[in-house]
Amino acid sequence: TFRSEEFEYYKANRDETPEDIKISEPIIRDIIEAFNIPILEVAGYEADDVIGTLAKKKAREGYTVYMVTPDKDFAQLVEENILIYKPGRKGNEHEILGVEEVKTKWKVEDPVQVIDILGLWGDSVDNIPGIPGIGEKTAQKLIAQYQSVEGIIANVEQLKGKQKENVETYAQQGLDSKRLATIVLDVPVDCSDEALTVDPKNTTKLAQMFQELEFRTLGVQILGDSFKVNEKKGDQSQLGLFDTASVGAAEAAVAEQKGNTLENTEHEYTVVETFEDLEALVVTLSKSPFIVFDTETSGLNDLNTELVGLSFSIEKGKAWYIPVPDQPSQAQIITNLFQPIFEDESIEKIGQNLKFDINVLSLYGIEVKGKLYDTMLAHYVLEPDKRHNMDYLSETFLGYSPMSIEALIGKKGKHQKSMRDVELEKIAEYAAEDADITLQLKEKLAPIVAEIKPLDDLLQQVEFPLVPVLAKMEQAGVNLDTAFLADYSAELTKEIQQIKLNIFEMAGTQFNLDSPKQMGEILFGRMDIPYKGKKTKTGQFSTNEATLTGLKKDHEIIGEILEYRQIAKLKSTYVDALPALINERTGRVHTTFGQAVAATGRLSSVNPNLQNIPIRTERGRRVRKAFIPQDSGHVFIAADYSQIELRLVAALSEDEVMINAFKEGQDIHTLTASKVFNVSPDAVTREMRSNAKTVNFGIIYGVSAFGLSQQTNLSRTESKEIIDNYFATYPQLKAYMDNNIELARSQGYVETILGRRRYLPDINSNNRTVRGHAERNAINAPVQGSAADLVKVAMINVAKAMDKKAFRSKMVLQVHDELLFDTHQSEIEELKALIIHEMENAFPNLSVPMIAEVGIGQNWLEAH
Repeated sequence: TFRSEEFEYYKANRDETPEDIKISEPIIRDIIEAFNIPILEVAGYEADDVIGTLAKKKAREGYTVYMVTPDKDFAQLVEENILIYKPGRKGNEHEILGVEEVKTKWKVEDPVQVIDILGLWGDSVDNIPGIPGIGEKTAQKLIAQYQSVEGIIANVEQLKGKQKENVETYAQQGLDSKRLATIVLDVPVDCSDEALTVDPKNTTKLAQMFQELEFRTLGVQILGDSFKVNEKKGDQSQLGLFDTASVGAAEAAVAEQKGNTLENTEHEYTVVETFEDLEALVVTLSKSPFIVFDTETSGLNDLNTELVGLSFSIEKGKAWYIPVPDQPSQAQIITNLFQPIFEDESIEKIGQNLKFDINVLSLYGIEVKGKLYDTMLAHYVLEPDKRHNMDYLSETFLGYSPMSIEALIGKKGKHQKSMRDVELEKIAEYAAEDADITLQLKEKLAPIVAEIKPLDDLLQQVEFPLVPVLAKMEQAGVNLDTAFLADYSAELTKEIQQIKLNIFEMAGTQFNLDSPKQMGEILFGRMDIPYKGKKTKTGQFSTNEATLTGLKKDHEIIGEILEYRQIAKLKSTYVDALPALINERTGRVHTTFGQAVAATGRLSSVNPNLQNIPIRTERGRRVRKAFIPQDSGHVFIAADYSQIELRLVAALSEDEVMINAFKEGQDIHTLTASKVFNVSPDAVTREMRSNAKTVNFGIIYGVSAFGLSQQTNLSRTESKEIIDNYFATYPQLKAYMDNNIELARSQGYVETILGRRRYLPDINSNNRTVRGHAERNAINAPVQGSAADLVKVAMINVAKAMDKKAFRSKMVLQVHDELLFDTHQSEIEELKALIIHEMENAFPNLSVPMIAEVGIGQNWLEAH
């Protein structure tokens, strides 16, 4: 624009336009044009100028003009017929600002003087400098006295001290700032009524665009119930779907998007209530090679709930619903009828999120056996970064919108009903529909996955067999030492109080340590610690962990604050929270493992999240002491892989130096240190080894020289030299990393050893930051994903071997590359040998030996 041409610094502090906005802008423009909403734009001018010109011209024609904006700059335009409509935020009412409101708010005689205040004050957002030392209030006082920037400059002799000096020195800068802040009022733009008229929307074009963008809900809102999405034609082969960078091609090729619902789709759903009909249904199901089933429960905790009903389907459009009474004895009679079906290994069991249903049925003594097919997991291996819930899959792949849970029991809150309160007819339709849609999803997804053999093998040989393993682990749960946690909580409380006193003494005042606003004001205002980060959207100093960690060397108070946060979080998240998660029925804690959450293939853990227990600090590790065996006749065995990701990256890169080091049992960190620091292994110091260890583990996450310098005591120059030496030491590793990036660029994804795919749509982005993130994922995903696959295979094989030997011991927890076993005393030695064998041989054909280490203890910490 003319502003940036005249003043290079104008808006020069702005980041480059995000890639997503660049991509979206032409699409947004097309949508606006389809609505037939006029678009006003003039090259060389900003939107503010067009709005200002439009407002003034139409006000002269007798119109009342509302400028809808929260932008303070527009206050300069306000006059009798031009007002600001400021939308409400965070629950606040909207404001309408006229002449009197602007005069009061800005303390001016005329709204046009807002330009002068902005010229003096400046604007950090637009990089308008203003005059140093003059803020908003000072600017208001000066304008009240001298009327304008020019008036202040003309009367500079009346000013005093530093203010006078600044106005004299920066007078031209003040005038330039005023010019930059002035909205242009004579932009050559067509402001005729005809040019501003909104014509009727182009419904055909909008329907087509909403179909392409998958704006299903918006389509119905804008175009009404008549909005239909036609079936998309395209390459139906799997090569056409997935051997390109377009991950979403699967939906585009297979979706029969017709906007269907229960109301407009033919179906036959039957409620089965009599004993005779139940027995007949059991006979029917027993003759089918597969059953699709779903459970309806009184709550969302699958190990602390009651069955409300069961639904089954074996044919598209048909399903049965069996209501289950709330009396335990009667519920057991009904579930006993279906137990032979569930435990028949010749019948395939199909479901959506089967682990939940398997856990619910375990409460009634039923063990689901036989081949499994989980539609959630089928979609997870196809498109790991997408959502996998039934509503999304149904709308995407079937063009069908299932009945929402809110339609059944209401929205969350005190008025939400229980599933037991829902009318039989409604819950029957809802539950039977779930089974029916799951069957249709299976029929749609199975052929797609089958065409990509590595993914199909991954699904059939890893993901599906893992479901019952995880279910049994969740059912087993783990004991907690609540007395230890109570004592530890009291201990941490004392530590927190002492750290608070230390912080207040350093700060010279007391303040709320949990208030980022107060903390920012104390650290960067009162204490004048140099602020190096960006301010928040509300203009506050950021005091997040990343910002404070970068300032740790500047003042000792920062370290104390970080320690306070660490302890307070540990106490609230784990020490105090864990006892509340004990299951009343079992007396144990039962975490839920997420199998379709992490795009890398890793398992997640919630309620409690055991993946995030901090183990790098002594305090964090002590939380593990609270996890104890079921009784005195049991101990814990903890088994984990030694340097799993380093060993895998050696195998994947085929780097001979690294492979030989692992084969010969060398200390990889000492070897790396000797190479990068150019000393003999005997001369490697503890600090050298520590730095080499940081590089070893950081390199596969794309650590930079800056990142390494932040994690160590090395300078950026030293860090760069070490990384260069590292790649010289392991040249094939560098070639592997570069090749992975090029592979991702050409095919749009990278793969693990077992063929798990990670799609990287941003790998060719023009935005350097976005592209860099995708490149790091291209390097790391095959390694982290292969590690996840290795652990999963080991879990399956260990569980299978334990079942074969009918062990009383149980596998109870998995955290990344570690497994925990609640072990009967009589089985310790045999189980140890079994675990080591299965873990080390999960991937038998690797060029690098995988080493599993085991420990034994009376609690998790001691065993680890």
